[in-house]
Amino acid sequence: MTATSSTASGVPMDSRIWRHLPQGLVDRVLAFLPPPAFFRFRSVCKRWYSLLFSDSFLEAHLRLSPGLPWLAFFLLPPRPPLLYSPSAAGPPSLLLLNPLSKLSSHLPPSPTPRLFPSVGLAAGPSSLSVVLAGDDLISPFAVKNLTAECFHADGATGFYSPWATASALPRLCNIDPGRMAFAAGRFYCMSCGPFAVLAYDVASNAWCKIQPPMRRFLRSPSLAECGGRVLLVAAVEKSRLSVPRSVRLWALQPCGRAWAEVERMPQEVYVRFSEAEAGRGFECVGNAEFMAITIKGSTDVLLFDFYRKEWRWAPPCPFIRGAAGGALRGFAYEPRLATPAIGLLDSSSSMPFQGFNG
Repeated sequence: MTATSSTASGVPMDSRIWRHLPQGLVDRVLAFLPPPAFFRFRSVCKRWYSLLFSDSFLEAHLRLSPGLPWLAFFLLPPRPPLLYSPSAAGPPSLLLLNPLSKLSSHLPPSPTPRLFPSVGLAAGPSSLSVVLAGDDLISPFAVKNLTAECFHADGATGFYSPWATASALPRLCNIDPGRMAFAAGRFYCMSCGPFAVLAYDVASNAWCKIQPPMRRFLRSPSLAECGGRVLLVAAVEKSRLSVPRSVRLWALQPCGRAWAEVERMPQEVYVRFSEAEAGRGFECVGNAEFMAITIKGSTDVLLFDFYRKEWRWAPPCPFIRGAAGGALRGFAYEPRLATPAIGLLDSSSSMPFQGFNG
């Protein structure tokens, strides 16, 4: 450690004070640092470096560190490989990963093979819930049988239920493969043919249908969670001239059945977005007060700030130049030094979760 230091205002700090602070107090101060700052300062000394492997420090960090909602993106190749196919169907393999600590763990394999399933994940500080929904391939005559199964683990109560909860989806639905949005104890996903929003309540293990707004005139509908709200984002393409083409956002109301329009893309933004999208389709992902729209077959990202009510294009990523034909896909991410949910995967009903080094 250096012999001198200074505050943010540039005034030197008295080393006779800060260098003799109790270690417990120093650790508590460091626990308030956001993860990027902690990784910069952990090179000060060996002890600070070792804090990343201290259960007591990681527990304090989970409680005290300020939340930093991020939107992370990964690049899809022009022709992504098929993960599931009728000829190579099998138990899906799901991986839980902390990009900061580089620790990962596989979930136990699902006992039911599925064709292009929809996946939902909700991971808290000491709990984990995963739902898989789709065609369980039970019929050899191309007749869909849509079911879902869930994985639950809770380190606080010791509850552990590996793929032991099964449920049937509503009749006359055709679940879209992909991911789900999670809010207030429910997973939400899209259904096409007929067009609807499906909701799965974790506590009651029950599915229901929610009629979306303007369903006859929507294109590329996508669900996202922002600030605890479920949002439906879609392009509106109504033939009547009195209703201009646009991209609109609706929020699901507290009753869980009605939608209210909360935002409409300004026309000047929509013109540029429409040229970039060119009818290829788009997806959205949200986190806190931010939402991002990614375009299929493109690396362009359009951002919306709910707090400032502002639309803007994200700057080009310098690491993916020349990725012709590739597309960005986003997901909500909050950087944490520890992910206790990873440790839950090694737990069982007789061995409840104990540590924070996940």
